[in-house]
Order: sequence, then C-alpha cells, then structure tokens
Amino acid sequence: MKIKQRAIVIPDQHFPYHSEVALNVIIKAMALVKPQILVNLGDVGEWSSVSPWQYKGNRKRPPLEFVLPEVDKEIEAVNAGLDKIDEAAKKAGVKKKYMCTGNHDIWLDNFVERYPYLKEYGFNNACKLKERKYIVYKYNQPLTIGKITFIHGAYHTVYHAKRHLDAYGSSLIYGHTHDVQSHSLTKLGGTISAHALGCIKDMSADKNEWLRGRLHNWSHAFGIVDWFTNRDFRIEVVEIHNGVTSVWGKLIDGNA
Repeated sequence: MKIKQRAIVIPDQHFPYHSEVALNVIIKAMALVKPQILVNLGDVGEWSSVSPWQYKGNRKRPPLEFVLPEVDKEIEAVNAGLDKIDEAAKKAGVKKKYMCTGNHDIWLDNFVERYPYLKEYGFNNACKLKERKYIVYKYNQPLTIGKITFIHGAYHTVYHAKRHLDAYGSSLIYGHTHDVQSHSLTKLGGTISAHALGCIKDMSADKNEWLRGRLHNWSHAFGIVDWFTNRDFRIEVVEIHNGVTSVWGKLIDGNA
C-alpha cells in the first residue's frame, strides 16, 4: 500500500485580518509536506467593506463613490495574501487547487447584485481565481475527493462537528466555526468523521474588533490529508500555538 496523493487544507484566512505568523507556518509546512492538492476552505477575505452588517439599525449606506475605495483597498490586501499562498503552492509542486467559497466571500457577490454593472467586483473576478487556476466551488457546494468531502461550513452549533456529520453522512472537513472540533460515528458501512479546522484569523484583541476582548475557543490550525491506494485516507489536524507547530517531528516556527 502506498500514498496515492496528499492535500494541504487551509481554513478561514480573513485577509487582511489574518495572523501573519500562522500563515508563515502554513507556507513552511507546504514546503515540507509537498502536497499535490491544495484545498482552501474559504472566507479568504474579511470583506468588511461590503459586509451586510455595516448598515443595520439607523446607519445609512454611503454613496458608492465613498465605498469603492475601501473595497478596492481590501481586494488588494486579499490578493496579496493569496499571492503568498499560491507562490508557496507552486514551489511545493501543487498540481490542483480548490476554492470552497465562504459566507464572507459571497458578500462580494451580493455587492455585485446591488450594483450589477460592477461585475469585476464579484468574488471570483476580484480574487482572480480563474487566473490563479483554482477550481471554484460555490458556498457549501460539496467538494468530494475520494471518501472525503470538503465544504466551507454550514452549522455553528456548540457540537457542530456532530451536526455536520449527521447532516452530510460522510467524512467531512470544514472551516467556518474558527475552532478545532472532531466527531466520529461508526455504522455498518464503517467509520465516518467530521473535522473543523479552526482558522488563521488574527485573534489578538487589538486587531479583532468582532471578539471585543471576549473569551473564545478559536484556534489556529490547518489540515493534511493522505489518500492511500486502497482508497483509505488519513486526516491530520495540525494546531498552531503562538505561531509554532510541528509536522512529522519537525518544528515549524512562523515567528522566525
């Protein structure tokens, strides 16, 4: 039995509000792991410039000419983050790249629905995904490779890994919740499991307005998946603590 192929799986980045040291860890891990496949679980950008939550209550939506410069600035920052991931993927020898569109990412598409003459601001176009050679899956459209399915994430309950497993009925890897959680279930056909991969969003109080200093269970992490020639697979959830982790006994320091 041999390893048929390997993937590295990157959860919610939320550029430009990402953790630079966590991103550095993943970039270094790619060089070590040398995957053939890259799966991006979406929420590539924070997209606060087009967030539907900005104009709740009495806050009035400003004229488009005041909004576009902020959108342009955020698109530039998100593309800079994607450039780093794609450069690392190219150096590592990645052959296929998949994008599982996240709920934050579709805010750009919603923006274009409001201003249909600005098609270049849609998620795929703004992030140059065709140019970057990503195979794009719509928000929570299942991507199945072998016996594993990837989605951005559909549920945000306390026991969300169990909820996802009950709903999808197959082994699943997802992001969305920003924490690390797993749940397995054995039936007559064998064992299936669901895995939440955390995020690489910056969690420091001064950079994350959403948390506002609250305690949370978010974790920096990423995934490594091996598929074997007998169709079995192995999922490794790699947690990152203070910009440091280890893969296969090798220390990876994103601070260095």
